[in-house]
Amino acid sequence: MIQKTDLIVALDVATQEKAEYIVSQLLPVVKIFKVGSQLFTTLGPAALEIVLQNKAKAFLDLKFHDIPNTVANVSRVAVRLGVTMFTVHAQGGKEMMRAAFSAAKDEAKRLKIKRPLIFGVTVLTSQEDNQAKIRVLELSRDIKESGLDGVVCSVQEASFVRKAFGRDLLIICPGIRSAGEKTGDQKRIATPQQAKKSGADFIVMGRSIINAKNPLEQAKKILQNLNN
Repeated sequence: MIQKTDLIVALDVATQEKAEYIVSQLLPVVKIFKVGSQLFTTLGPAALEIVLQNKAKAFLDLKFHDIPNTVANVSRVAVRLGVTMFTVHAQGGKEMMRAAFSAAKDEAKRLKIKRPLIFGVTVLTSQEDNQAKIRVLELSRDIKESGLDGVVCSVQEASFVRKAFGRDLLIICPGIRSAGEKTGDQKRIATPQQAKKSGADFIVMGRSIINAKNPLEQAKKILQNLNN
């Protein structure tokens, strides 16, 4: 069976108008949009509504990292907000991640809806770390043992995660750039094709698409190359 790799477009923009423009331009070709710290801090839950009102899927990437009780509470809120997936920071530890999973599961059951997928963030792609492989595998083990659905890691570590855990963990790879594109503030980057080869289930791309002259055509091109 050929693995399908889905594209997530990051709404890493400063204004509601820009976010609405990007979503309107990319639907229905792109089905998942990431709302991160910048847009969520600017707009709050209204940032998610930009995605959800267009019947697209929302990926809330706030990397929850706090004491277990606090993370459990915000995980319940994430479920109520209607997101399809959200992140916690794996360095918060297994107790924290288990609290997130249990709270999300309970809240989804209470609301009679599907529980969001929960991903543990391992080592950021902006970090240069010669121990990244070891650290990502350690954190991936904690993520699996905590009951979460998958990991967020760079392409450089994704193949090792896939080999170690098979299909037990989904993999999201950020730091994806089109061939020849500037790296910006990312250190451990890769192309969409490299991400697919490494075993990524999802890739996250922002600037490559939202700053393109024609975002829709850029997204179509990436998806065509990704899954041919």
